[in-house]
Amino acid sequence: MKITDVDVIVTCPGRNFVTVRITTDQGLTGVGDATLNGRELAVVSYLREHLAPLLIGRDPLRVDDTWHYLYRGAYWRRGPVTMTSIAGVDTALWDIKGKVAGLPVYQLLGGRSRDAVTVYGHASGATVEEAVADAAGYLERGYRAVRVQSAIPGLDSTYGIGGVATAAAHAYEPADSAIPTENVWDTEAYLDHVPQLFAAVRRELGPLPRLLHDVHHRLTPNEAARLGKELEPYHLTWMEDPVPAEMQDGYRHLRAHTTTPIATGEVFSSIYDCELLIRERLIDYIRTTVVHAGGITHLRRIFDLAALYDVRSGSHGATDLSPVCLAAALHVDTAIPNFGLQEYMPHTPETDEVFPHSYRFEDGMLHVGEAPGLGVDIDLEKAAQYPYQPASLPVNRLRDGTMFHW
Repeated sequence: MKITDVDVIVTCPGRNFVTVRITTDQGLTGVGDATLNGRELAVVSYLREHLAPLLIGRDPLRVDDTWHYLYRGAYWRRGPVTMTSIAGVDTALWDIKGKVAGLPVYQLLGGRSRDAVTVYGHASGATVEEAVADAAGYLERGYRAVRVQSAIPGLDSTYGIGGVATAAAHAYEPADSAIPTENVWDTEAYLDHVPQLFAAVRRELGPLPRLLHDVHHRLTPNEAARLGKELEPYHLTWMEDPVPAEMQDGYRHLRAHTTTPIATGEVFSSIYDCELLIRERLIDYIRTTVVHAGGITHLRRIFDLAALYDVRSGSHGATDLSPVCLAAALHVDTAIPNFGLQEYMPHTPETDEVFPHSYRFEDGMLHVGEAPGLGVDIDLEKAAQYPYQPASLPVNRLRDGTMFHW
């Protein structure tokens, strides 16, 4: 069997997605997600100009060898563009391999470790009261875990605030204009507000629901330690991305000063970005993804390392990742022994039409499906109806105009 064609498809059914579609001389096809939010066309160029020509004529079943060929064969390694491009190819090859075997991909990864995948939803509100009500709505719809964010008084915009108190969780999309919108940030206002938010959530919803919160890389290690300490009475499942990803030694300080569990990793592109955090048990959940961490092949290596140190998975799963990525993530989630949680934001109906899939949501859990391969595809005719739309993520400035972390 040989690879005969590699298509790179860009479609925008509400937001931009990049899909790799590999075709073999026996008529089998496989799909992989290669979406890098706000930098999609950089990946498209890397795939079309640099990777696709290398794949023609190769055996699609040599998945691991192809991964190393694309990784080690490039002197300029790692980084989000390179690893997202490799991920698209790698995931498509796993899809083909599953179809050749006649098995869902999770079976090729060792079989089931669980019956279904527990997910968490995104609750938010313009006020604390709205955020609490939205969280209650998720619990009523069967979710077992909820991330809670609310607007910060005095700021015009706050990260993570989408459609409030509705089932349309996909309404939140921060990449909404070709030129980045500029938001204003105030750390002290945030640190004052968040403990009040979770005090209200626990007061209204009780001690049992699993609660999460995303800091989004905005605090210093000392500020994050203060927040983690103040959130301890509310027993969060995790506090996500408390400090910038580059500040890895800051996690030692954080770990020494709070018992609030820590999750990080959605912006990491390789095992080398998180090896120290895992090996020193400085985090509790690693949030690397299929699409940004080199595909199924490399993500499995990260999770296997994490399993040695009792660190669990918590893969990123917002709607900037396509249903192809979500399907791939579910196969990994189903197979690994150290699964923790899977982020889940439902895609728009238009996106689900472009990417028909066999996975399903039921009672707060996602079920991967039994179709051979990934169980997801791309409808080329429908994809063509939604051309690429330039969209950039926002940027942040402090009140005095200083550039800050978004």
